[in-house]
Amino acid sequence: MKKFGKSLSPSQIIILGFAGVILLGSLLLMLPIATRDGRGAVFADALFTSTSAVCVTGLAVQDTATYWSVFGQAVILTLIQIGGMGVVTVAVAIFAVSGKKISLRERSIMQESISANRLGGIVRLTGFIIRAAACFELLGAAVMAPVFCKEFGPAKGLWYAVFHSVSAFCNAGFDLMGDKELYSSLTYFADNPVINLTVMSLIVIGGIGFLTWDDIRTRKYHIRRYQMQTKVILTATLCLILLPTVYFFLSEFRDLPLGKRLLCSAFQAVTPRTAGFNTVDLGSMSGNAVGITVILMLVGGSPGSTAGGIKTTTFAVTLSAAFSVFRRREHVHFFNRRIDDATVKNALAVLGMYLLLFLSGGFTISQLEGLSLGDCLFESASALATVGLTLGLTPGLGPVSRGILILLMYIGRVGWLTLLFAASSEKKQNGAERLPQEKINVV
Repeated sequence: MKKFGKSLSPSQIIILGFAGVILLGSLLLMLPIATRDGRGAVFADALFTSTSAVCVTGLAVQDTATYWSVFGQAVILTLIQIGGMGVVTVAVAIFAVSGKKISLRERSIMQESISANRLGGIVRLTGFIIRAAACFELLGAAVMAPVFCKEFGPAKGLWYAVFHSVSAFCNAGFDLMGDKELYSSLTYFADNPVINLTVMSLIVIGGIGFLTWDDIRTRKYHIRRYQMQTKVILTATLCLILLPTVYFFLSEFRDLPLGKRLLCSAFQAVTPRTAGFNTVDLGSMSGNAVGITVILMLVGGSPGSTAGGIKTTTFAVTLSAAFSVFRRREHVHFFNRRIDDATVKNALAVLGMYLLLFLSGGFTISQLEGLSLGDCLFESASALATVGLTLGLTPGLGPVSRGILILLMYIGRVGWLTLLFAASSEKKQNGAERLPQEKINVV
């Protein structure tokens, strides 16, 4: 078994780790104690829920509050935490606590798992990630606890505070508000500033990435000294929050009071990247607003974070590459730093593959179910970008369509490049073996 493990590449270990946790979670959710009726979930529902939790998506085929027991909800919360922090990160943390020495190979796997730029200090970084995540989640729970305790009672309110804090920080989008109304998410608290601001803060903090936290912690308020990637992530995140907020405020929710309108506008700008909570009825939004939400879902969070999507850096590099072509510049630049061509190629490849999977999933589900293509593309984007927002289609989909969503969630969480590298054993082409060059017109 050890020899088999050593023969696996880091990419293969990552995808098998996620698959193993999903399968284990499915088996636990099938236990009679996991559901309120004491019968246990059927395998299809358990597999979908486990995949959605581990891939921190939030799409559900059964209402989390009314269908699953406290044990089942605890299993889902544990799967969310493992999936959000990363299977490898959690495993290494357990090894470190037990006193096991972390080998060079395990450090290499950790590096790929959290998208770190270098191997040195990776164990220290992992420890920082675990401690910071625990602090943010506990702080979020403490802030929300008084509101939930007042609404649901002390014991239930405290559980709700912990559950929603972890779910928000891990960008999962699972909620326990089915007691108010099935699949209602946080619409009941749409005008509550404490819940809205806390959940939004947790989503953003979890979505900017572990490496960004570490850079901010190291350089503190010296913004000029931040790494170029940190500057790109913070700039892109700020723009992707402010601009949609302004649009939603001016074009949507006009019949709401001013305070609630502002909260709903900001929340709707933050949650698609990639949390899955909602405080308004998505079906009541205009077609333009739904289209903007799909774009925000596909962009997602940042590298090495709890969020999915193509990532803010990929989005930024792609846009910058286009502007470089328009301005006839040879290279892509950010903050007086040049981006290497390999990074640009990877960004374009990721964007192209995500668009292909997004469109293929939506078209296939629409064809199978006879539903509106626009609605199916929304569900496809939500699954692939591990968001969890839904127009209400997912619970009523057939087994094949649910299988497509499961596959999209899995690919979206582990990354299609990771899957490709795991499946390919082909070595990198040597520079001396280059093929003859010939031009092709693209304009």
